[in-house]
Amino acid sequence: MTGTAAAAGAERRRFVAPPRGYPTASGFAHPLFEGLSAYRDLIVSARWPDVDVLNARLPLAGRRFIDQDQALAADGLHYESRVAQGRIATRAGNWHDLFNALVWGRYPAIKAALNARQCLHIARNGPHRRNRAQEALTQFDETGVIVRVRDAALLDAWDRHDWSGLFRGRIEGWRRGDLAIAAVVGHALMEQALLPGRRLVGKCLVVRAETGEDALARVTEAIEAGEVLADPLELRPLPLAGVPGWHPHQDAGFYTQADYFRPLREGRRYPPPLVSSRS
Repeated sequence: MTGTAAAAGAERRRFVAPPRGYPTASGFAHPLFEGLSAYRDLIVSARWPDVDVLNARLPLAGRRFIDQDQALAADGLHYESRVAQGRIATRAGNWHDLFNALVWGRYPAIKAALNARQCLHIARNGPHRRNRAQEALTQFDETGVIVRVRDAALLDAWDRHDWSGLFRGRIEGWRRGDLAIAAVVGHALMEQALLPGRRLVGKCLVVRAETGEDALARVTEAIEAGEVLADPLELRPLPLAGVPGWHPHQDAGFYTQADYFRPLREGRRYPPPLVSSRS
């Protein structure tokens, strides 16, 4: 395939978000959006919130949302470098950037830690080269999910990509909170969830912790210290439609669809979970 053909194919595959007002407000009742419930009006209102509205509703220590326009791009700075200076470039009328802003408002410590690690790599490698750690940081920023477990033994089925065992076999554990989605931090996941029926895959960090807040604190600490996200292969894929209650049709046959519930690749191993000091 020529470079031109490859670029054209990538363009065809690029996700195109729906317009404002689609889906209807009921579409945001899905558990994936639960963490943003305090900002529901910014998502469902008829008009897009501009940066002034975002700054008023999502006050951040030392940072502000600014319009991303041609004048801003002319400064030549890397996006992450600009964020480190306190300016979060935000496109008007854009779902991706709106969800990014809302995640900043909900999980500012995690977003700040991701930005700080990106900037360390930019300082070492320059703005035009990316290493494996930067790819991991970006994947988590875009599609990241934090999963909390109370017992690391609950990960055995996940380690083997035994998806039926992880979801149907542990359904009571999910209901009790022995396994739980502590946070969806990936704003690209939220954007893609705007189209009903899309089967999304989160890229996960797992924490053994008793509460979601403890899990969030441990992930923030680990990112800040460089304990995690040195390589994209650290991230566990999680087919989110398999989580009990996250899809309307979760019979036994659902979990046999290998194009979505993919088998484990030979040689693939996942790191053990982070452990909260309070667990």
